[in-house]
Amino acid sequence: MFAKKGWKEGDHVFASKPNGEHSDIIVGIVTGVENSNIGVNGMIINPVGLKNKVSQGKAGPQSLEILKNPNPKECIFALIYRVEHNNFTGVFDVNSDPVEKIHKNIHNIISGWVRESIPELINNVLSLPDGPEREQAKRVLKQRMDTLYDKDLKKYMYSICRGLKILN
Repeated sequence: MFAKKGWKEGDHVFASKPNGEHSDIIVGIVTGVENSNIGVNGMIINPVGLKNKVSQGKAGPQSLEILKNPNPKECIFALIYRVEHNNFTGVFDVNSDPVEKIHKNIHNIISGWVRESIPELINNVLSLPDGPEREQAKRVLKQRMDTLYDKDLKKYMYSICRGLKILN
């Protein structure tokens, strides 16, 4: 997505905020602009599942890089495993804070992914051994995918699930 010059209310934002050794992900909408400061309302996402994988030594260097320097193109890999999220209201200095404009569709995909509890559904499938419980988790995931209204989110979810080889 090409960034436009300047910031205005209503712009969609992707940012990160340090949380220990790693960073949390923030997606939101600009609510105010004053000089180089922008007010943002949205969602803050803590990718605890991927953090656990890294701490257990079960994730590679790409996962560690995503946790330290999240970006809108690769953040979905942090959202495959369990996440915690909350509402976010804060101010960023666009000259010094890691904040960038994103297209509203990207914002909707990331926030929809979390709000629809997709990380938990995918994590259920990935964490179970082959067998009837895993097949049941796949059916639940597939049913959830089929009930999504947002066509971009649905298409993106199918793509990720095919990539993870968890669709039958």
